[in-house]
Amino acid sequence: MVPIAEAAADFLTARRIAVTGVSREPGSHGGNAVMSGLRRRGFSVIPVNPNAHDVEGTACYPNLAAIPGGVDAVVIATRPEQAAATVRECADLGIKKVWLHRSIGGGSVSEDAVQVGRENGITVIDGGCPLMFGPDADRAHRLMRGFCRLTGAVPREV
Repeated sequence: MVPIAEAAADFLTARRIAVTGVSREPGSHGGNAVMSGLRRRGFSVIPVNPNAHDVEGTACYPNLAAIPGGVDAVVIATRPEQAAATVRECADLGIKKVWLHRSIGGGSVSEDAVQVGRENGITVIDGGCPLMFGPDADRAHRLMRGFCRLTGAVPREV
């Protein structure tokens, strides 16, 4: 097992990140907030939603395989019952960094998804949010990280 801070730092070395489960309605879903926040921090972020061609002015793809040039990492912000299939797609595409988004509530965390990922050599961060970590994390996300650690929504190790 790896401490969460170390796993998060490694995840954030990826420069091209897909976010699955973004909504066509700006600001209506946590995936959209993650996408926008990562962009503000300088990442190239690609939205994934099988029902959208465009999300917040950016080309959107139906799945990870459809993204031209692929990605280095994936934030899963879908319903938990969809997460394992996305992790399987990551395994098929050779993507080795996956973050199952979760702040308050269950989020996208699925034990099946974690197991599929780990069986395929994928580093799976099962909770929290990438915006909570890194030297440029804003104050609100740092506070949320502390709260979520107390409630168990952010793992101590992955």
